[in-house]
Amino acid sequence: MERALIIGGTRFIGRHLVEEFLDNGYEVTLFNRGKHPNPFAKYDGVQHVKGDRASGAAIAEAAEQSEAQVVVDTVAYYPGEVELATRWLDGIEGHDVEAYVYISSGSAYGVDEIPKREGETPLEPCTDEQAVDDSHDTYGARKAEGDRMIFEAAEHGFPATSVRPTIVYGSHDYTGRFNYWVERVRAHDRILVPGDGTNIHHLVAVENVARAIRAVAEEGESGEVYNVGDRRVLTLGEVVETIADVLDRDVELVPASARELAAGDLEPTDFPLYNPDVHVLSTAKLADIGWDPLSPREAFERAIEGPVDPERDPGPERDAEERVIDSLTD
Repeated sequence: MERALIIGGTRFIGRHLVEEFLDNGYEVTLFNRGKHPNPFAKYDGVQHVKGDRASGAAIAEAAEQSEAQVVVDTVAYYPGEVELATRWLDGIEGHDVEAYVYISSGSAYGVDEIPKREGETPLEPCTDEQAVDDSHDTYGARKAEGDRMIFEAAEHGFPATSVRPTIVYGSHDYTGRFNYWVERVRAHDRILVPGDGTNIHHLVAVENVARAIRAVAEEGESGEVYNVGDRRVLTLGEVVETIADVLDRDVELVPASARELAAGDLEPTDFPLYNPDVHVLSTAKLADIGWDPLSPREAFERAIEGPVDPERDPGPERDAEERVIDSLTD
């Protein structure tokens, strides 16, 4: 039986990743500090090793003891963590890791090409200061530098790969970004949408990310990076309309320009999933190795029906939205 070690694994992407590997005949070992409840504590085929991902020795020991052929790193947020993991995993005596998959991000790209392609679209630069910074502003730069650590490890013969998701949605999502729109559609007949509703920020279902990671672990090439986003790109207006269709709700979209949003002291970027720049990732490279994604409709159904654990409501207050809606519709 194949064995996978997942660094992280108890929250959002990692949680779906465990299920993806289990459903495809793997034994799974989770490696984390145990700060969050383990939803797989009673599952057959899932072991849990407590440890600090800042310790390369602990990661290597978990991989060796679990006899993992595949290691997936779901919680590497700094390039030093990627370098540490690949170096120690490459140094295990008597056990060879066959695939290490780093979860990077579409934010690693440094320019607004349409679509963004692996190996062609330039990456964000990353200074030494950015590499250890913990702010949101350096997230893309840190992920890009993590990808460079993957390239370096592969050049030294270690089977390292990377997956770059765009914005992820689905059950157990703790960001609340997709759920914001679901709850607006559930509760209201008129939905305020920034701009004219044609804004495009490529989304990806968490199940599609999990499927992509397994495909890359099994069929990906060392040193390569694979974008992952849903196979169909939806505008923000189409996202809201698809949610309404799944919920069988008849809603009216109320588009509002930046000037019109000012009636509620709002800006377009206050709304989740809005991006002033078109962001689309090419997924052709991933499809070429056999990735089999869910359709957007099925993915939306699962996201809406499944449990969510939002830590906050990331969007505007409804009172502010209604001031804008009233100003446009009275």
